[in-house]
Amino acid sequence: MNNGILIIAHAPLASALREGVLHVFSEYASQIAAVDVLPQASKEASKAAIRSALTGLGRSHLLLLTDIVGATPFALAREFSNGTTLQLIAGVNLPMLMRVMTYRNEALDSLVQRALQGGVNGIEWVAPAPSAADPTAMVATIPAAIPAAKLQLKAGAPT
Repeated sequence: MNNGILIIAHAPLASALREGVLHVFSEYASQIAAVDVLPQASKEASKAAIRSALTGLGRSHLLLLTDIVGATPFALAREFSNGTTLQLIAGVNLPMLMRVMTYRNEALDSLVQRALQGGVNGIEWVAPAPSAADPTAMVATIPAAIPAAKLQLKAGAPT
């Protein structure tokens, strides 16, 4: 399966995330697009930009990624998401995008799970650097129970 990825976020986050992931996956630029939602843009103009980006990707299966649940980019993307060939995830981050691009050819439902895992697993608390006084200071990750709880799917999400 050859999925398309569309990032829809507050300007300039969508474009910045796309550029960041293209540092590693530059040969797949045609499979990922970004729409920066500008504060002064009308809803109609933003929807037209999203529609144009979706058409430009030319894929039958698309993953829509937005920054914040409930914010304008999310509300706009939700109007396009159908839960089957167009899936929507909010809370996009660069680790999520790296995971998505790595597994972009998997079935869309599987890609959604990969994206969620990449987004959560890419977050770590890092202890201060070891000092001469305490050379045993270490990097600590979020407790295992937190990522598992974060990955629990909400009602209506793909399984």
